[in-house]
Amino acid sequence: MLGMLRVKKSAGKINIRGRLLSDEPMAAHTTYRVGGPADLFAVPADSADLAALLRFCHSEGIEPFILGGGANILVSDRGIRGLVIDMTQINRISINNDTLQVGAGLAVSDAAAWCADRGWAGLHFLYSMPGSVGGAVWMNARCYDGEIYEVLRYVDQMHPDGSTTRYLPRAEDFDYKISPFQTANRVIVDCGIALTAADRETLWQQMHSYRADRESKGHFAAPSAGSVFKNNRAFGSPSGAIIDRLGLRGLRIGGAQVSERHANIIVNTGNATAYDIDRLATLVAEQVEQQFGFTLEREVLKVGEW
Repeated sequence: MLGMLRVKKSAGKINIRGRLLSDEPMAAHTTYRVGGPADLFAVPADSADLAALLRFCHSEGIEPFILGGGANILVSDRGIRGLVIDMTQINRISINNDTLQVGAGLAVSDAAAWCADRGWAGLHFLYSMPGSVGGAVWMNARCYDGEIYEVLRYVDQMHPDGSTTRYLPRAEDFDYKISPFQTANRVIVDCGIALTAADRETLWQQMHSYRADRESKGHFAAPSAGSVFKNNRAFGSPSGAIIDRLGLRGLRIGGAQVSERHANIIVNTGNATAYDIDRLATLVAEQVEQQFGFTLEREVLKVGEW
């Protein structure tokens, strides 16, 4: 409580063009549609705002939470102490020769569509995936045999003092659902993505097939964060297939339910709490370990005060 009050009292030191809110409900900003209030919630209008916010956090000893599209996270019902920085207005986009220059806050699916409309492939495999470009890079998003690292040319990153540097990707920094930004005290601001010229109609047909596949698996049927658990090749089968062997589709705790259409997705049926979702994920993992000896690793990140 004292920490919360200290953060809010310090808010007067923040001077940005964008928005600054108190006690903003995180349920309005996550794909799960759950989550309690953030002490402070800032929406920087541009990079200058972002730099001011990071300098504020650095001087006040506050660890900010960087929010992209609100996908792949489960925010506690108690909310987030400190400052949440919503990156959605850092969304500029342009093409320089065969490189996409895109702000971290732009929805990655929108970026893929923007490129496809102009006859460029590169982010096409991420079409219809929720989340932001920055979030996709942070998680090294992978689907449909594509991985963000494979097309990443550079990342402009901001440090706690507001300065920026350019990071050039190295193979040893990336792995399955791993990027160097997960352990670094820096914020993804802009990304350079390698593009390849493609037939617009053919590209859109492929992208529509990706969306149809996601729809068939129930990705958009109810609020969720997509796959709850990472896959592990050592298990010999995808995590969803392993969970399926236990017949857990439809299993419920409160308003949380293992999807009837994909066993590695937990959905909010309408009145779930973050606690419901967390307990259900824990129960699924426990049953898998008891039955098969496999330890499932969560892909969806728990955020906030648990």
